[in-house]
Amino acid sequence: MRAAVVRAFGGPEKVEIVETEVPEPGVRQVRIKVSAAGLNPVDGAVRSGAFGGEGQQLGFGFDVAGTVDATGAESTWHVGDAVVAVAHGLVRPLGTHAEYVVVETDAAAAAPTSVDAVAAATLPLNALTAAQALDLLELESGQSLLVTGAAGAVGGYAVQLAARRGIAVTALAREGDEEFVRSVGASSFTSGAVAAGSFDAVLDAGVLGPTTLEWVRDGGAFVALIPGTAPDPARGVRTAAVESSADGSRLAELVRLVDEGALTLRVAARYPLVEVAKAHAYLEEGGVRGRIVLVP
Repeated sequence: MRAAVVRAFGGPEKVEIVETEVPEPGVRQVRIKVSAAGLNPVDGAVRSGAFGGEGQQLGFGFDVAGTVDATGAESTWHVGDAVVAVAHGLVRPLGTHAEYVVVETDAAAAAPTSVDAVAAATLPLNALTAAQALDLLELESGQSLLVTGAAGAVGGYAVQLAARRGIAVTALAREGDEEFVRSVGASSFTSGAVAAGSFDAVLDAGVLGPTTLEWVRDGGAFVALIPGTAPDPARGVRTAAVESSADGSRLAELVRLVDEGALTLRVAARYPLVEVAKAHAYLEEGGVRGRIVLVP
């Protein structure tokens, strides 16, 4: 099969397409024939060496939509099942940017029936990250939340999911994004300064950094998007960083919301797998709205 990998850290030009053996599923694993796979900022970090792995072959890709092709022992899936899944592991020889991928059985969920595989591939990693970040905040209906980077992939899902919980969401994004963030549930919008102590919680999906902690009221909550980047607690504010984990049951709940029309999926661009370096270059430009998707 073909797969996208990096063997020397650097820019988009370092991404290679290689021929490699089709992986075999083990116990409680399933092999998916990839129909589409999302390209995320974390893939750029893998390519640049942010997570280590010098001298190794590293694969790309965490989101996948496709069809079960083979199952290991104790799998609950069957060949032919349409699924979405998250493949975790930052330093690994292969990811979902390939023609086949093996994931844990409980990392997969039945694919949405209301959208195609390209759209479905934008859901798993980003929506799970948003949902798990909101869990860490422990907000109740009626409380206030500021989402930075609210028009981004994770931020957009966070706005929608928080609004469904009855949380009053203020979206921080560029002026041109106001219409979108309001359409998915933001009750307020800002593109500029925020007063100190204005919100019960902040979800820093835009990775603006620890200064955004000032925007949380005393005794509130703050969640950072990148593991290890949460600021120290202050003024009684709880702080944490979300470490997204594969969760097929939770992913199934998010799929249900997609099929109910309650979650908006956004495809920014679509590239064939063989043009993955061009996709990385587009991602590097920044300001992408929605998710770039690779199609084998």
